[in-house]
Amino acid sequence: MRSAVTVSLTASAVLAGGLFAGQAQAATPVPSITAPGGFVMNNGTGTTLYGKAADTRRSTGSTTKIMTAKVVLSQPNLNLDAKVTIQKAYSDYIVAKNASSARLIVGDKVTVRQLLYGLMLPSGCDAAYALADKFGTGTTRDARVKSFIGKMNDEARRLGLRNTHFDSFDGIGSGQNYSTPRDLTKIASSAMKNSTFRTVVKTKSTQQKVTTKSGGYRYMSWTNTNKLLSTYSGAIGVKTGSGPQAKYCLVFAATRGTKTVIGTVLASPSEANRAADVKKLLDYGFAR
Repeated sequence: MRSAVTVSLTASAVLAGGLFAGQAQAATPVPSITAPGGFVMNNGTGTTLYGKAADTRRSTGSTTKIMTAKVVLSQPNLNLDAKVTIQKAYSDYIVAKNASSARLIVGDKVTVRQLLYGLMLPSGCDAAYALADKFGTGTTRDARVKSFIGKMNDEARRLGLRNTHFDSFDGIGSGQNYSTPRDLTKIASSAMKNSTFRTVVKTKSTQQKVTTKSGGYRYMSWTNTNKLLSTYSGAIGVKTGSGPQAKYCLVFAATRGTKTVIGTVLASPSEANRAADVKKLLDYGFAR
């Protein structure tokens, strides 16, 4: 009888050992990405799921505009339907910087909500300038822009981010515009708590009716630069970025079931590499 018990226990141990070994073998391998920096977390719990040079400061390109939108949306008594008159300075800036544009037309009256679409979908630096001018404080445009950038840095400090600094409203800075994969993910996670932000960044394309200088109207059509929205099941945002220093960046988020995975890749060598990196990281995040 004792022998039978021993055999039974031994068999159980072997079966259990085989089960655990199988589970270990089935564990999802940590992905290898070409981007020098990456970070992924569970947006619901804040749990880190992946990190590669997650706290190394890098140029952020137009992912900066996440903070631009966040500062706008955090303004007290914000009226999203308030109209902003497009100034020649905004279009001159686009030309001078050879910057990405929402193709805003001087004299048109565009609502704050529409400017947010122009900011986040086609990555309009003219829309970013208009918002900074509108929501900064001061008697001159330069003073208002400086004030707005100050609000961006204040918000970074409020979030406890020690490796983030902004010197521009759109990512076209003078060398002091930087963040990290971890910090950008935290900025985006905080921004995604706002329903307007969530609605804007998950929009693939939009047509907006704006008022012209003469009192008529025109339609502005904008398409999201974030191709992830069309290529990854459950994608809900957030923002692309690129540039000579930043290379190819993406702050991304996707939801499947009750789980939302959010993260960042910085300085991917190409748009194709960026897309491949993000898919790997999202797949890994959902498997964890």
